[in-house]
Amino acid sequence: MQAAAYSTYSKHSLIALAGGALAWSFWFSPGWLTLCAGLALFLFGMQQLEQGLKSLAGGRLQALLAASTATPAKGLLFGCVATFLLQSSTLVSLLTIAFLSTGLITLVGSLAVLFGANLGATSGIWLLAMAGQNLSMAPLAMPLLVFGVLLGFSGPRGAAAGRLLLGIGLIFLGIDEIKQGFTSFGDLDLQRYSADGLQGALLFVGVGTLITVVVQSSHATLMLTLAALASRQLELQQALCIAIGSNVGSSVSTAVMGMIGSSRSGQRLAIAHVLFNCSTAVVSFALLAPLSWLVVVATGWVGHGSNQLIQLALFHTLFNVLGVLLFWPWQPQLAALLTRWMPDKVEPEVLIAGEHAAEVTRARYLQSNALQTPESAARAVVQELQHMGRLSLEVICHALYCPLAMLQDPPRDDAQLRTRVEQQRVDADRLYQLHIKGVYAQLLAFMGKVDLPADPAQQQFWRDSQVAAFQMVDAVKHAHRLQRNMHRYLLEQTDSSARSSYIELRHHVLLTLRDLRELGLSELPDAEWALQLQALDDRGQQFESQFRQHLFACIRNETLTGLAASSLMNDLGFAQHMLASLRQLLLLGEDHAAARQLHLLMGDAPLIEGL
Repeated sequence: MQAAAYSTYSKHSLIALAGGALAWSFWFSPGWLTLCAGLALFLFGMQQLEQGLKSLAGGRLQALLAASTATPAKGLLFGCVATFLLQSSTLVSLLTIAFLSTGLITLVGSLAVLFGANLGATSGIWLLAMAGQNLSMAPLAMPLLVFGVLLGFSGPRGAAAGRLLLGIGLIFLGIDEIKQGFTSFGDLDLQRYSADGLQGALLFVGVGTLITVVVQSSHATLMLTLAALASRQLELQQALCIAIGSNVGSSVSTAVMGMIGSSRSGQRLAIAHVLFNCSTAVVSFALLAPLSWLVVVATGWVGHGSNQLIQLALFHTLFNVLGVLLFWPWQPQLAALLTRWMPDKVEPEVLIAGEHAAEVTRARYLQSNALQTPESAARAVVQELQHMGRLSLEVICHALYCPLAMLQDPPRDDAQLRTRVEQQRVDADRLYQLHIKGVYAQLLAFMGKVDLPADPAQQQFWRDSQVAAFQMVDAVKHAHRLQRNMHRYLLEQTDSSARSSYIELRHHVLLTLRDLRELGLSELPDAEWALQLQALDDRGQQFESQFRQHLFACIRNETLTGLAASSLMNDLGFAQHMLASLRQLLLLGEDHAAARQLHLLMGDAPLIEGL
């Protein structure tokens, strides 16, 4: 606790010192203040633009992704367009990692999106270079800000469109402020900080990398470079080196965030981004002299030989195109290589076994990167519900002293039943505390962080997911209550009426679990599926009626005491409640219809060994 508190204190102290130093610098340099304010407006505008586009996409983003990554060419186009709209290749890369981590797209498809994102990153610098240093964006920004605020009062869709307009307006204002900030540094000459030859070129590559890592945007780095180049505070060669460094910095940012909060597939794409950007940077740096000559000559052909902004934009496009051309033929091989380098973790038949049975189980699919969009978050929740469902089923089988493999054809009273009951060391409540409660808590916390979309169908999905998780927990808790008396009576050496009644109750529950599992995984037409569910309900009601009649007959015949009968009546209620909770999961599906979604509850492999 003291170490954590000291760490928090140190962090806050560093932030306070950095903030104080920044405020001091603003006091002594108004130009620096203008530059930083412009950068802040630009980055905040990008955030608003991102949120607006995400909200407008709604539930159609997943379908759009599937269609847009069907072929490599479509994936390349999607990456270009997405980066052009969001003006951030880092953001598009992180979104792609999130989609890949949750299984919405394939690794090969995501590589094409990654290449397209690097090409799309060149669009912003072209717009700024064509606009030039003398064109003010402020007159365009003002009406966008006004209409953006007004649309914010017109409902969820209007608010999303308003955010989009606000983002564009703030970006325009930020660009103007950055240009004014650099103009105010009349005596600032960055050229004098350059070393000669290779050392000087590497210095400015490092500067571009550092700025991009700090501001988390290669677009912002290139915009600063354009402003410095236009104000004659940079030479063209230095600006080209900074552009190369911005690509390296973009991949570093993506790699750090992608590796920390992603599954193994998402980590592969983060590594691919580093390989692509760094390889492209190395090749471009090696060909810096001929590429520089080419952009000067090419701009001269179209009458812009003296426009260094256009030359920088052309260079940025050329070396990204060069990178795509180098990697494009090798996409399948690169995907195979990455999979070989970072293979998927082998899914063992038993996840909690031996010494690991006493360890606390954690959520497996709720990576922070999945929160990038509602679609990727929804997919992660479905995967975690499947994981939690497998655990829940295994704990229920544990409470009934039935190995999961025996659930397919459960006997009434097999020869090893008493032995399993005798060897039982951990009860269902202990297993719930170890393997269910923590996952349930993490699942609820994750769902609480999701920005709920305005779409009613998606909101219904999140409500259904919360109900599904609760139903699993409720079923496990009723299984624990059922286990208490069953443990005592199943250990009896004589076949008393109480023991035989518990055998019948246990057999009924196991048969119903089997039928629920099969029904949930079936592919029957809706009408026949509903008939099967109704037949299952009818059998449950019939068993309950006959079981109660049997208990009262045993009481009249004095083969069952009132105390034992009351225990059986209570446990019959626990069993019926448990099965009712599991039955409700059949009616909760991703498409909010009567769906076959018991795979959210039932898995194929047991999670807890020795049941």
